[in-house]
Amino acid sequence: MTYFALDDVSIQFGGLKAVDGVSFEVAKGEIFTIIGPNGAGKTTLFNLISRLYNVTSGRIIFKDEEITQLSAQQIAGRGIARTFQNIELFDNASVLQNLLVGRHRHSTTRFWEDLFFLPKVQREEVTHRHAVE
Repeated sequence: MTYFALDDVSIQFGGLKAVDGVSFEVAKGEIFTIIGPNGAGKTTLFNLISRLYNVTSGRIIFKDEEITQLSAQQIAGRGIARTFQNIELFDNASVLQNLLVGRHRHSTTRFWEDLFFLPKVQREEVTHRHAVE
């Protein structure tokens, strides 16, 4: 199973190729890093993956599904999102608590259940904590 891959991905702005034929594959659980100097195309690559930009050519695969033509919303719905370098964290919160702030996107509980921290909410929080840890 292909967990995440780019296959010959490129983007061109006018006559400038900002990303030219990038290919790589990331296995589930693998840590993969993209490094390079300013202007090398790292941010552009992340914008392509999250569909803030449209791929000029090539394919993006996630969990054996080609996601190249999906909307940014559909890609986010599959759990792929990007953050910006000026991310704001809660100073008085732990790393775990900062990560859990975004869990509401995956919550299946309702407002009143959350408000009173009912058992269903408690079970869901335990599940989310295990996923984040």
